[in-house]
Parts: sequence; structure tokens; C-alpha cells
Amino acid sequence: MTTTPAIYVDADACPVKDETFRVAARYGLHVYVVANSLLNLPREPWIERVVVGDGLDAADDWIAERAGPTAIVITADVPLASRCVKAGASVIAPNGKPFSESSVGMALATRNLMQDLREAGVVTGGPRPFSRQDRSAFLGALDRAVNRLRRSR
Repeated sequence: MTTTPAIYVDADACPVKDETFRVAARYGLHVYVVANSLLNLPREPWIERVVVGDGLDAADDWIAERAGPTAIVITADVPLASRCVKAGASVIAPNGKPFSESSVGMALATRNLMQDLREAGVVTGGPRPFSRQDRSAFLGALDRAVNRLRRSR
């Protein structure tokens, strides 16, 4: 866990990496882009590519080990969000929805229920497509999280 504010991106399927980079550049924050494979990223000294092993939760484990009160974590992975919220990090989904102590339990329960329904063949569809409104909501949520973190320092 670091004492310097930083953004950790669960990057393998993250649709808002570019937006994260824009906000981080504006505020001078370091971004760790964590993935299981090599991603094409801008070459900036404040963007750090972290390629973890192929293990099922390798990226999640790397992020969760570093999450704390000065971290902002970008992920759609509810179990990872839960771990990071418990560590005191600000956690935001790519659609702009912040995870909190009060919301992450319900999100986990919903995720587990939907997984069970999909495995039973009852639910075959996935989430709705990512939209411009989601992108806009994410930018607003990330900006609020950064400012909250800066005020608390």
C-alpha cells in the first residue's frame, strides 16, 4: 500500500482507460495499468504497465495488495471492488458507479445470483452495452474521487 495517491486500473476489459489517463494527467497522478497481457498504452512516465501472471486472480491480487486509503481503483470486478473497499480505497466501476461499504455487499449478492441463473440457463444475456452516458458518469465519478482524496490529504 502506498501513501502517494494513485489510480489502479483493472485493465484487461476496461473501456475507460483513455478517460482515466486524461483525469490523471490533469491532477498529476500515477496510474498503474494492471493486466494479464501486454496492452498498448501511451508512453508517459506517470503511466506504469503491470503485467501479472496468467493466474485466475493475479491482477486482482496485485491491485488488492496495494489498495488503501490513497488509492482509486477502477474495476467492474465486484469481488475485487469488495476487497479494495474493505482496504479503504475509492472504487469506481467503468460506468461511473462508485462502490462503497454499503453498496458492495448487495453488488456481490446480485453478481452471485446472476452467475447462478446463467449457469442454470435461466439468464443468457449479459450487461447492456457501454454507452456515452456511462463514459460521462465515469469521468464525473473519477473527478469527484480525486478531489475527495486531495481534500483529505
